[in-house]
Amino acid sequence: MKSARIRYNDDVINVEVLDDLQVKLPNGQVLAEQDVEWLPPANGTMFALGLNYADHARELAFEPPKEPLIFIKAPNTFTGHNQVTWRPDHVEYMHYECELVAVIGKTAKNVNREDALDYVAGYTLCNDYAIRDYLENYYRPNLRVKNRHSTTPVGPYIIDTASIPEPNHLTLRTWVNGELRQEGTTADMIFNVPFLIEYISSFMTLQPGDMIATGTPEGLSDVIPGDEVIVEIEGIGRLRNHIITETDFFNR
Repeated sequence: MKSARIRYNDDVINVEVLDDLQVKLPNGQVLAEQDVEWLPPANGTMFALGLNYADHARELAFEPPKEPLIFIKAPNTFTGHNQVTWRPDHVEYMHYECELVAVIGKTAKNVNREDALDYVAGYTLCNDYAIRDYLENYYRPNLRVKNRHSTTPVGPYIIDTASIPEPNHLTLRTWVNGELRQEGTTADMIFNVPFLIEYISSFMTLQPGDMIATGTPEGLSDVIPGDEVIVEIEGIGRLRNHIITETDFFNR
């Protein structure tokens, strides 16, 4: 089953997602993908992983981390499927990051990794855009790198765990204007989903709706206004957005 949050006729509605991204409203009405505004399907805290793929760490000339490098993303950084994001004016390098996101389904504190997947409601995707100009060091991505308004597309929906029995063996891909730019597998994550739930819940309490964005593999490239970027994860789906200029974004 796939569930999403949309805005339709000025109302925010939780819906079931059917084939071809049609959505089924609670009253039974079925709408096409383009007829609704897609919102991020979860709205809790996002715990994001830095350098969780060894090939990506090497791509940036960093040593793979010995323990998870985690930062938190503000809720206003999220945007939905088919929405726009923006590239800041006068920056040199902005890149996409296709990431598997585990969505927490029930309160998790001091969870053992053997039981960790029992606390996952489902999975979604995110594109965790980064502004490399402002990266200070490999373990501390500052706010200007990763926490800008509407620069993290999430969605389109949450797919339940029964549909993804093995989240640690999924292919990730990113296309820019139809060109395949990135391809990897979640099998190459340094710290997998059960490990991360055990690790985070050992010192924090995870709540329903919280998200764990698990990092991206190698294959990054610069993106500019006018680009269409699609991230895809095998068995989960595709998340599309378009990049516009900073001026255009804030003068819409």
